[in-house]
Amino acid sequence: MKSSSGGIIARREYRDGIELSILGFGGIVVCGQEQSEADRSVARAIDRGVNYFDVAPSYFDGEAEIKLGKALRGRREGAFLACKTGARDAQGARAELERSLARAFTDRFDLYQFHAVASLEDVRRICSPGGAGETFLAAKESGEARYLGASCHSVEAALALMEAFPLDSILFPINYVCAANGDFGPQVLSEAKRRGIARLALKSLAHTPWAEGEEKSYPKCWYRPVDDREAARASLYYTLSQPISAAIPPGDERLFAMALDLACEFEPMDEEEQRSLLGSARGIAPIFRYPSPEAANA
Repeated sequence: MKSSSGGIIARREYRDGIELSILGFGGIVVCGQEQSEADRSVARAIDRGVNYFDVAPSYFDGEAEIKLGKALRGRREGAFLACKTGARDAQGARAELERSLARAFTDRFDLYQFHAVASLEDVRRICSPGGAGETFLAAKESGEARYLGASCHSVEAALALMEAFPLDSILFPINYVCAANGDFGPQVLSEAKRRGIARLALKSLAHTPWAEGEEKSYPKCWYRPVDDREAARASLYYTLSQPISAAIPPGDERLFAMALDLACEFEPMDEEEQRSLLGSARGIAPIFRYPSPEAANA
């Protein structure tokens, strides 16, 4: 699957024949940049074949939506734009959807997602009468959202939401340390595949939590990322070798640039290479575990 065009990234099917670049552009990349630099960041990614863009209103209080939206003006038809809401009630989700559409200078999102679903209580609120699920279904009916999805931060929540709501896709942390030392991720991929739900990946370059008091050399990352190039190659390629459509790397512009270079050279890991990488994670603390601490203590 290595790119035959040098610097042009490969694509995989999302659903309904729509193909996404195997690496997505997270809107946090443009936060902190002047608009002119944000425009150049987006243009460089598009020139190398990226067509999948992901943003949320919580990313720097809307800065990501506004700057990414401006950078995509004139390029919107070629972009697959995903957005999210952290609201769990219908009214709040409707207000946030309308604000996000305005900030992003668009009349529809290709994918609209429940953001950071982390508990069974989140799932209950989303799917109850008056919950955000009602807004999502109405948005799909009206054309404001072409597909509906969720980003989830726990196995329990992901499995429950897939059971309770008609998701088109799920965005979930798929990371070799979490798989090796947290038993976190494979069960979500398996269930989503069984249900015909498209799979998108987060946290491909996550390594371990920052140590208490450790200087955070990547302020946009709440975890310590993998930043050594060859270690990052192995970490990213593990994620891309799973049954997913695309992965979104960290929002730091340096890490995104490295991930894009590596993704353009992607070749799938075989089973032996994956086992070796999982074995190398011994002793590394994962950023997520299954069962989640909340579920284990319930």
